[in-house]
Amino acid sequence: MKRGFIAACVVAVAVSAAAAGCAGDGSSGPARTAPAAGPERDATRAEELRISDALQALTARCMERHGFRYWPGSLLTLEESRLAGYVNDDTAWAAEHGYGSRIEEKADRARRANPNGTYRAKLSQRRRAAYDEALGGGPDTPVLTAEIPTPKGTGKISKRIGGCSAEAEKKLYGDPAAWFRADKAVSNLQGLYVPRITRDPEFTAALKDWARCMDRAGYPYADPPAAREAVARQAVKLPEGEAFAAEKRVAVAEARCARSSALATVAREREAYYRDRLPARYRELIDTHRRLERRAYARAERITGPRA
Repeated sequence: MKRGFIAACVVAVAVSAAAAGCAGDGSSGPARTAPAAGPERDATRAEELRISDALQALTARCMERHGFRYWPGSLLTLEESRLAGYVNDDTAWAAEHGYGSRIEEKADRARRANPNGTYRAKLSQRRRAAYDEALGGGPDTPVLTAEIPTPKGTGKISKRIGGCSAEAEKKLYGDPAAWFRADKAVSNLQGLYVPRITRDPEFTAALKDWARCMDRAGYPYADPPAAREAVARQAVKLPEGEAFAAEKRVAVAEARCARSSALATVAREREAYYRDRLPARYRELIDTHRRLERRAYARAERITGPRA
């Protein structure tokens, strides 16, 4: 699940990781378990990016057929595109990128320099309206609605999708509406199990081990978010070079402590355990999400190559 506890930082309650996680060590906690065996596995980060690139390529081709230019966003490398997580256990990545502040700056510059906005602004009013309709559909474009889980029940999220955006999704996923429902639901599942992970004895024990390790390294932080917040506060007071060097030192310490405390490993196991115990309707959505994503990736392989 691409937006799960491990895959993306969901914190509000101190959680999650891209190649890491959270957990602890306690014999009183639920037994460890292997990830649930669904009909499909979760997509890797590299596969997700290839699907995203294929969507952009299909959108560009469609827009060209309508007589418009369209540029895919400036792409980060696969290494740069790793998801920010609760704790990182990759010391080599931390030594090179710290917490990724320079990557974020690079991505922000690319967003600001996106040529699509400049191109659209230069169109006449009539052509601009035609551009918008070609890309996203006209006033009669259907609205998709998805039910999303929340700790207190359910909510709803909607989007209007038509034009080249809908065409690209249909070519990859087959059914844009089914994908939207599954993707939005799965992306919000962590709110149902993250609080249980953060109370899990294995999680709390591993987090304490991580904090003790960090304290010995000279960084007395209770958890990874506290370490990153401290780095961000310090960065505004230092010259850019010094700030980045300090960021990398703390990030490397975090990664080493994540390994020695097994914080990342235990987190993955705890997420698998609690996610596998979600109500059946949500496990079915996870299976649907995986199945549609794998179908999209198989089609994306024929459209675009992998990120470098």
